[in-house]
Amino acid sequence: MAVGFNKPHSPPTAPKKFFDLYDVNKIPLPVDFNTHPIAPEGFPDISIPHRNADLFIGGNSPPDAAREMIRAYYASTSFMDEQVGRVLAELDRLKLRDRTIIVFWGDHGYHLGEKGKWSKAYSLWDIGLRVPLIIDVPGGKGQTTQGVVELLDLYRTLADLCGLPQPEAIEGRTIAPLLRNPKLNWNYPAFAVVQFQGKFGESVRTAGWHYVEWDEGRAGSMLLDSISDPKELKNLAADSDRASTVQQMKTLLKQLPAK
Repeated sequence: MAVGFNKPHSPPTAPKKFFDLYDVNKIPLPVDFNTHPIAPEGFPDISIPHRNADLFIGGNSPPDAAREMIRAYYASTSFMDEQVGRVLAELDRLKLRDRTIIVFWGDHGYHLGEKGKWSKAYSLWDIGLRVPLIIDVPGGKGQTTQGVVELLDLYRTLADLCGLPQPEAIEGRTIAPLLRNPKLNWNYPAFAVVQFQGKFGESVRTAGWHYVEWDEGRAGSMLLDSISDPKELKNLAADSDRASTVQQMKTLLKQLPAK
């Protein structure tokens, strides 16, 4: 069975009691906040569309209004969390929890003023690509892992966890081994592709690095240190000391199937 919730998708709305959970005056703005969408210095211009598409459409985002919008996003997220709680409570009431695999995930990330952007659209930044992913397996220990996985992996994972034959001719890999051992040596990359202004952007993510090419590098590239620079504030693609890392990430990008 599947149940989908559309919040906190724009417009971020929720009953008032969820807004009351958050003091708008205490909501911090992102460290890379900007009142208008623009690529930071040293990054490809195409990496941030010049016009917002979902929130503050076609306009700027003054700090006070930005905090109100972030509060609304938080409120709609908390509203959705409560609905998930209702689903879990019903599983408990029906005594199905101990034989049910629960997967909680989202379909995309979201900019809330980072780099001045207020949408999901056309983003290959980590904040636009990362999603929540929780897999609750009966008897599980509630552990976390730093292994990089993809949503493409879920089909094979569920087949594996249910003891079904692995499906053929589909992408992805089972991540059931990570559920059993979160510290497992897991060196598989994750990919993402987007098309914007007639150009393809391609992203590859490993445990330590995130690399992006726009139009096969002709429109710019990005190398981000995911460990020491999780907010992705500095582009290392042109750093001579990172030339070998760039080459390694380029090699990984070639694993992407033909567009």
